[in-house]
Amino acid sequence: MQFLESIEWPDEIELLIDRLENESAQRALTREERALVDVYETVPILESEDCLHEFWQSDVDHQRVIKSFDLVGATAIVDPLNASRWCGTRSQERGDYSETEADYLATIEEELPPGLEELVDVVMEFVEDELQ
Repeated sequence: MQFLESIEWPDEIELLIDRLENESAQRALTREERALVDVYETVPILESEDCLHEFWQSDVDHQRVIKSFDLVGATAIVDPLNASRWCGTRSQERGDYSETEADYLATIEEELPPGLEELVDVVMEFVEDELQ
Protein backbone atom coordinates (compact mmCIF):
# COMPACT_ATOMS: atom_id res chain seq x y z
CA MET A 1 0.00 0.00 0.00
CA GLN A 2 1.60 3.23 -1.13
CA PHE A 3 0.28 6.50 0.24
CA LEU A 4 -0.17 9.38 -2.15
CA GLU A 5 1.74 11.93 -0.11
CA SER A 6 4.47 11.54 2.43
CA ILE A 7 4.10 13.30 5.73
CA GLU A 8 5.79 16.66 5.69
CA TRP A 9 7.00 17.40 9.17
CA PRO A 10 7.04 21.02 10.28
CA ASP A 11 10.48 22.60 10.64
CA GLU A 12 10.00 22.64 14.41
CA ILE A 13 9.77 18.84 14.47
CA GLU A 14 12.66 18.38 12.02
CA LEU A 15 14.91 20.62 14.13
CA LEU A 16 13.87 18.89 17.33
CA ILE A 17 14.59 15.46 15.84
CA ASP A 18 18.02 16.62 14.65
CA ARG A 19 18.79 17.98 18.10
CA LEU A 20 17.64 14.79 19.82
CA GLU A 21 19.63 12.59 17.47
CA ASN A 22 22.75 14.66 18.20
CA GLU A 23 22.12 14.67 21.95
CA SER A 24 21.49 10.92 22.04
CA ALA A 25 25.22 10.39 21.53
CA GLN A 26 25.92 12.19 24.83
CA ARG A 27 22.94 11.21 26.94
CA ALA A 28 20.04 8.81 27.13
CA LEU A 29 16.86 10.27 25.73
CA THR A 30 13.83 10.52 27.98
CA ARG A 31 10.97 8.16 27.20
CA GLU A 32 9.04 11.03 25.62
CA GLU A 33 12.00 12.06 23.47
CA ARG A 34 12.61 8.45 22.42
CA ALA A 35 8.92 8.12 21.52
CA LEU A 36 9.11 11.14 19.25
CA VAL A 37 12.21 9.81 17.50
CA ASP A 38 10.63 6.35 17.14
CA VAL A 39 7.51 7.80 15.54
CA TYR A 40 9.52 10.03 13.22
CA GLU A 41 11.78 7.17 12.12
CA THR A 42 8.92 4.69 11.64
CA VAL A 43 6.67 6.82 9.46
CA PRO A 44 8.69 6.18 6.25
CA ILE A 45 8.25 2.43 6.80
CA LEU A 46 4.50 2.86 7.21
CA GLU A 47 4.38 5.00 4.07
CA SER A 48 6.28 2.41 2.04
CA GLU A 49 4.77 0.05 -0.49
CA ASP A 50 4.96 -2.92 1.88
CA CYS A 51 3.75 -0.86 4.82
CA LEU A 52 2.86 -3.07 7.80
CA HIS A 53 4.63 -6.10 6.36
CA GLU A 54 7.83 -4.06 6.09
CA PHE A 55 7.36 -2.77 9.64
CA TRP A 56 7.16 -6.30 11.05
CA GLN A 57 10.09 -7.51 8.96
CA SER A 58 12.30 -4.56 9.97
CA ASP A 59 14.84 -4.60 12.77
CA VAL A 60 13.08 -1.98 14.88
CA ASP A 61 12.05 -2.70 18.44
CA HIS A 62 8.42 -3.33 17.52
CA GLN A 63 6.99 -3.21 21.01
CA ARG A 64 8.81 0.00 21.87
CA VAL A 65 7.66 1.63 18.63
CA ILE A 66 4.04 0.64 19.26
CA LYS A 67 4.30 2.05 22.78
CA SER A 68 5.84 5.20 21.31
CA PHE A 69 2.89 5.75 18.97
CA ASP A 70 0.60 5.17 21.93
CA LEU A 71 2.55 7.60 24.12
CA VAL A 72 2.32 10.41 21.57
CA GLY A 73 -1.42 9.78 21.28
CA ALA A 74 -1.50 8.19 17.82
CA THR A 75 -3.95 5.43 18.69
CA ALA A 76 -5.16 5.36 15.08
CA ILE A 77 -1.72 3.95 14.22
CA VAL A 78 -1.45 1.66 17.26
CA ASP A 79 -4.53 -0.36 16.37
CA PRO A 80 -3.34 -1.41 12.87
CA LEU A 81 0.14 -2.13 14.22
CA ASN A 82 -1.29 -4.42 16.87
CA ALA A 83 -3.74 -6.04 14.45
CA SER A 84 -0.90 -6.90 12.08
CA ARG A 85 1.45 -8.50 14.63
CA TRP A 86 1.04 -11.84 12.90
CA CYS A 87 3.11 -10.46 9.98
CA GLY A 88 6.18 -10.78 12.16
CA THR A 89 5.93 -14.56 12.04
CA ARG A 90 5.45 -14.76 8.29
CA SER A 91 7.83 -15.03 5.39
CA GLN A 92 10.03 -12.07 4.58
CA GLU A 93 8.32 -11.96 1.20
CA ARG A 94 4.90 -10.39 1.21
CA GLY A 95 4.09 -12.32 -1.95
CA ASP A 96 4.21 -15.56 0.06
CA TYR A 97 1.05 -14.66 1.99
CA SER A 98 -2.05 -16.69 1.29
CA GLU A 99 -4.88 -14.85 -0.41
CA THR A 100 -6.73 -14.67 2.90
CA GLU A 101 -3.69 -13.25 4.70
CA ALA A 102 -3.06 -10.72 1.93
CA ASP A 103 -6.69 -9.60 1.98
CA TYR A 104 -6.71 -9.32 5.76
CA LEU A 105 -3.50 -7.28 5.75
CA ALA A 106 -4.88 -4.99 3.04
CA THR A 107 -7.96 -4.43 5.18
CA ILE A 108 -5.81 -3.53 8.19
CA GLU A 109 -3.67 -1.21 6.08
CA GLU A 110 -6.77 0.71 5.02
CA GLU A 111 -6.93 2.00 8.60
CA LEU A 112 -3.52 3.69 8.35
CA PRO A 113 -4.10 6.69 6.05
CA PRO A 114 -6.48 8.51 8.41
CA GLY A 115 -4.07 7.93 11.29
CA LEU A 116 -1.11 9.16 9.28
CA GLU A 117 -3.06 12.20 8.10
CA GLU A 118 -3.64 13.32 11.68
CA LEU A 119 -0.17 12.33 12.91
CA VAL A 120 1.49 15.72 12.45
CA ASP A 121 -1.18 17.41 14.58
CA VAL A 122 -0.97 14.67 17.21
CA VAL A 123 2.82 14.93 17.36
CA MET A 124 2.75 18.73 17.52
CA GLU A 125 0.35 18.57 20.46
CA PHE A 126 2.54 15.95 22.15
CA VAL A 127 5.64 18.13 21.71
CA GLU A 128 3.85 21.17 23.12
CA ASP A 129 2.52 19.21 26.11
CA GLU A 130 5.48 16.96 26.91
CA LEU A 131 8.70 18.34 25.46
CA GLN A 132 8.55 22.07 26.00
